[in-house]
Amino acid sequence: MDEPVGTRRARWTGPLLTALIFLVALNLRPAITSVGPLLPGIAADEGLSEARQGLLGALPLIAFGLASPFAHRISTRIGAERTVLAALLVLAAGLLTRSFTGHAGLWAGTALLGAAIGVGNVLAPSVVKRDYSGNVSRATGVYSAFMTTAAATASAVAVPLAAPLGWRGSLAVWAVPALLIALLWLPRALPAPAEADPLPAGGPVPTSVWRQPTAWVLTAFMGLQSTTFYVMVTWLPTIEAAEGVSAEQAGLHLFAYQVTGIVAGLAIPRLMRDPGTQVAAAVTASTPMLLGVLGLLAAPGLSALWTVVIGLGTGSSLVVALSLIGLRGRTHAETTALSGMAQSLGYLLAAAGPVVAGHLAERTGSWRASLWLVAVLAVAQLAVAFRAGRVPGHRTSSS
Repeated sequence: MDEPVGTRRARWTGPLLTALIFLVALNLRPAITSVGPLLPGIAADEGLSEARQGLLGALPLIAFGLASPFAHRISTRIGAERTVLAALLVLAAGLLTRSFTGHAGLWAGTALLGAAIGVGNVLAPSVVKRDYSGNVSRATGVYSAFMTTAAATASAVAVPLAAPLGWRGSLAVWAVPALLIALLWLPRALPAPAEADPLPAGGPVPTSVWRQPTAWVLTAFMGLQSTTFYVMVTWLPTIEAAEGVSAEQAGLHLFAYQVTGIVAGLAIPRLMRDPGTQVAAAVTASTPMLLGVLGLLAAPGLSALWTVVIGLGTGSSLVVALSLIGLRGRTHAETTALSGMAQSLGYLLAAAGPVVAGHLAERTGSWRASLWLVAVLAVAQLAVAFRAGRVPGHRTSSS
């Protein structure tokens, strides 16, 4: 007997709608990573010093941090699906505002798109945990791969797009996928929040995450890996330009940096499956950043190699950070609260990175002090990794 058409449709539309969270991930980095290769041109047109360029790079992260605590509250009221839809629409509005409303719009639009991305960042681990509860780490790796692929593409095409469109058009073009994916997401947002989004149904958060030591450790890990990532993604093309690398080559190096992160992000979940190997995963993810930055300091002529090494660290560190949030949250509600805390404080910490790095370069006349700052942060992340990877209450068989 033939299946009813509605049943057949549900069998394939259900998984497709669930997988749309991975398409949402495509929008959570291009608005930021497209700026780095264009920063010299933006600075020339807008008269920005290195410190103000750093502030422009940090502004989305400040908005991340300020918007993140509200994500859980909004999603509880209107549903995660509708909150994600609103975030995509606000992101598109921010992208257009940044490009086409003058100098003030450059700053206002950057803050607006940062707030939208911050909300998406917080909700993603909870949606992944809800929809892929049987394999959080692998799903997080795929989610991160989509996000990093888009980030890398944005870095690579920013300068070529700016040739015919100017830097404003090159930045604005990313409003198109945001609007298209918002349209695809619409069926997930149409049902009533109670039907579409059972995130709060996991039960109340038994203890405030702000009073949980594990939450603070995860926040530190998230903040440190975010800080090193955003310092490098903001300033790496400029650092390479100071060494004589062309803007096009620097953009391609940034592309390679992030593509390497995709591979690392897909590989690291293998170490996340067993609670006994999660420390190894966190340490493995944290080591390449330190090695790569020390390489840039010792042999800057091999910057293409060192960007790949750094990419191994940033790609895997993000997956480890997001996976640990999903794994440590005992309910959907707690996962959302933990994600909000870790990303709010983590991104506020990260916001200082590009500003301080730019200030150091301006004061010293070179980028060596800024790279040493990243090296110190990488050492701190490596130290925190030993604690972040430990499962509360878990003991290895040798202990």
